[in-house]
Amino acid sequence: MEQRTIRHDLENRLIQYAIDTLTLSEGLPNTSAGKHIGPQLLRSGTAPAAVYGEAQSAESRKDFVHKTKVALKELRESHVWLAIIKRKPLINDAKLPGLLLNETNELISIFVTSINTAIKDDQE
Repeated sequence: MEQRTIRHDLENRLIQYAIDTLTLSEGLPNTSAGKHIGPQLLRSGTAPAAVYGEAQSAESRKDFVHKTKVALKELRESHVWLAIIKRKPLINDAKLPGLLLNETNELISIFVTSINTAIKDDQE
């Protein structure tokens, strides 16, 4: 039961992360920078939730690790876009990029731990 709760909590966090990414993207200016970064962030910021859903139905541990690594890759890309938005700054709400960066870092840590655990368990 506990493992199911953890999965559900992570799924909810990833869905909220996608929603927050959508909100931030909608607040980007209608400039060349906003038009460039917006679609990139939309893709990388919403992908982890969907890919995590795929990982939950992985056909093998190797498939799970692969899908989880894809989600991690998207989170790391989102981290870069969010750092650019925060440093520039490109939106009026100066708090949201920082909050999303913090959540990105936490999610990255969770995914790295999950990948390492799955690889270790597979080697035993």
